[in-house]
Amino acid sequence: MRWLEYSVFLAIVVGLARPVGLYLARVCQRRRTFLDPVLCPLESALYRLLGVCPEQEMSAGVYIACFLLFGAGCALLLFLMLMFERWLPGGPADTYLTTPMTADLAANTAVSFTTTTTWQAYAGESTLRYLAQVIGLVAQNFLAGAAGLAVGFAFIRGLARERSATIGNFWVDLIRSLLWVLLPLALIGSLVLVWQGVPLNLAPYTVAHTLEGRTQIIAQGPVAALEFIKNLGTNGGGFFNANGAHPYANPTPFTNFLGLLAMAVLPASLMFTFGQITRRPRAAAGSC
Repeated sequence: MRWLEYSVFLAIVVGLARPVGLYLARVCQRRRTFLDPVLCPLESALYRLLGVCPEQEMSAGVYIACFLLFGAGCALLLFLMLMFERWLPGGPADTYLTTPMTADLAANTAVSFTTTTTWQAYAGESTLRYLAQVIGLVAQNFLAGAAGLAVGFAFIRGLARERSATIGNFWVDLIRSLLWVLLPLALIGSLVLVWQGVPLNLAPYTVAHTLEGRTQIIAQGPVAALEFIKNLGTNGGGFFNANGAHPYANPTPFTNFLGLLAMAVLPASLMFTFGQITRRPRAAAGSC
């Protein structure tokens, strides 16, 4: 039975790699996709708001500088949010936040989430408020994942444009990676997790009375908002200290299978993205 599950998983990953890879190539090359009628107006609005000229491409040096400055800015904002998270409204109650958010822990968390290392040196349910998890960590999972995908697009362009002085526009790649890839997938995946029993609430922690006459604290929170994008961006930091071993983060065999697919499909599909953009389809086929 175990080998059957392995085989089905591998078959699904291989089967999805090509269509997803070709879709990523269309996103990278700003070609038409089925999401354009909904997302193009939002994309244009973001360009105007941020002052981005989408037709202006960057050299490799400028692209890397934008990537590094963006990462540094995100790390700083996340660090400040974590340092002041005790003053955020909403749950959980202060009595459950038993681990103090010190400056070194906040810096460690901010840098690790910004670099998608996501080293988790804290227990989420006893350290962070709901809004710190949702606004801080969830947002950074999206932004860091999109920045990484943008750099992947730039790397492929650099190989495809052997004699070009530019490799694209970082801000365009970042916004398109967010709107066309991560947000739709995370929305669908998170709804599936809610359907499977992963909590998505701002409720107080539940106090349960066991058969032995003891009390047990059951953590709540907007868990589903973090869990799918965590896997999709191949990040490690979960809502709970136990991460994917916690029954609220990974309640069924199907959610476990879905999380593995979220981690595997995008990296596998980038081979076909590479083959499409560089016009070397055999390179993608050979990688499989």
